Amino acid sequence: MTHPEQYDLLVLGSGAPGKLLAWTIASQGKRAAVVERRYIGGSCPNVSCLPSKNLIHSAKTADVFRHGGAFGIVDRGWKVDMAAVRNRKRKMVDELIEVHLEKYRESGAELVMGEGRFIAPKTLEVALNAGGSRTLHGDVVVIDTGSRARRDDTPGLVESKPLTHVEALDLDLVPEHLIVLGGGYVGVELAQTFRRFGSRVTVVERNKSLIHREDPDVTEEIERLLLDEGIDVQTGTSVRRVEGTSGRSVRLETDRGAIEGTHVLVAEGRTPNTDGIGLEKAGVETDGRGHIKVDERLRTTAEGVWAVGDCAGSPNFTHIAEDDFRVVLVNLTGGDRVTTGRQVPYCLFTDPEVAHIGLGEREARERGVEYRLAKIPMTAVLRARTLSETRGFFKALIEKDGDRILGFTAFGPEAGEVLAVVQVAMLAGLPYTALRDAVLTHPTMAEGLATLFSSVPPR
Repeated sequence: MTHPEQYDLLVLGSGAPGKLLAWTIASQGKRAAVVERRYIGGSCPNVSCLPSKNLIHSAKTADVFRHGGAFGIVDRGWKVDMAAVRNRKRKMVDELIEVHLEKYRESGAELVMGEGRFIAPKTLEVALNAGGSRTLHGDVVVIDTGSRARRDDTPGLVESKPLTHVEALDLDLVPEHLIVLGGGYVGVELAQTFRRFGSRVTVVERNKSLIHREDPDVTEEIERLLLDEGIDVQTGTSVRRVEGTSGRSVRLETDRGAIEGTHVLVAEGRTPNTDGIGLEKAGVETDGRGHIKVDERLRTTAEGVWAVGDCAGSPNFTHIAEDDFRVVLVNLTGGDRVTTGRQVPYCLFTDPEVAHIGLGEREARERGVEYRLAKIPMTAVLRARTLSETRGFFKALIEKDGDRILGFTAFGPEAGEVLAVVQVAMLAGLPYTALRDAVLTHPTMAEGLATLFSSVPPR
């Protein structure tokens, strides 16, 4: 084996937690390197979170044009230019990549572009994208390889060359009929997006409801939203076979009949990127789903090796991956921080949005947690009326014999922003009465929280 180059910190994968660790450690004068095979900065700024929200906003703009008459805007004729939509997204991605490169330059962390795999404990062999190879060793090694869209073993699916979110976000045309396999977050967001661009869209979900882990009132509202926008929703439906080629013509045989379209998009979950990187030679074990085994401090089964983000089984959100960075950094620098008990807020970026934190009603019942429920329709939020968007609701769970906020869910405009207000109150341990009695700006969406918490049933 070639004598390896030595680093204080060696990171495999350049997603949020890994790059933040490298930049932080390198800025302290230590030697840090990040090995990345393709996407500088990981999937979020390149092919996932930010590009998808870029496309979603373009689709919302198209929807505003489509319904301009309701706002007194005279329609003079318009069309969706998907090449221009894609170029706006690409421009944003290029700008984000340059921001990342500048961070590497400023911090002194080294970015090594190539395919890395373990050949010994804490030692990587990197097949460089530019040719040749390097052998790198880290006193501390962090695995941050992320995840990818999962393709199941449905006969004919792989052969049909289906889109994943990566290819869907880079289309330069509007699919005539897009069939979306999966009614989770990604499937629902992209179904609405391409419907608003002008596609005929069918969503096929094997479970009995879309985003089926949410409370029933949320899943019902989301299904109604898609149906109202002209999307064909087929829940409780299993695909038996796929024929044809996505981008030309595809035919899906399901247990409820055949579905024909021009494109098929796979959005049925994620698979960790842990195969083929030599984990066994590093002494790093994985679980039955392929995630790297970690403890509550994100330490793997190998001494001096940590794992973060999707590949470690953390909830698949960039903000959770960024918290993984904080957990590892604190533990590397003599502190003690764990992942257990942390808040996991999330937002579904449909229009309008769904946002949630803490306990939902389904989980509370499953855990036997008693609660008081406060819920108001979006019509009670005056700002929603000014936007002509009164679909949805706010709801909160309050402990039965106290004033602590157990959970909050919003379905409506700016739900993700309103969520942050409640989250801060929960972090601070404030009683719900603090928001009930707060002087909140009128008219804002957050003002609806005063109305919501005024409706909490008495003990």
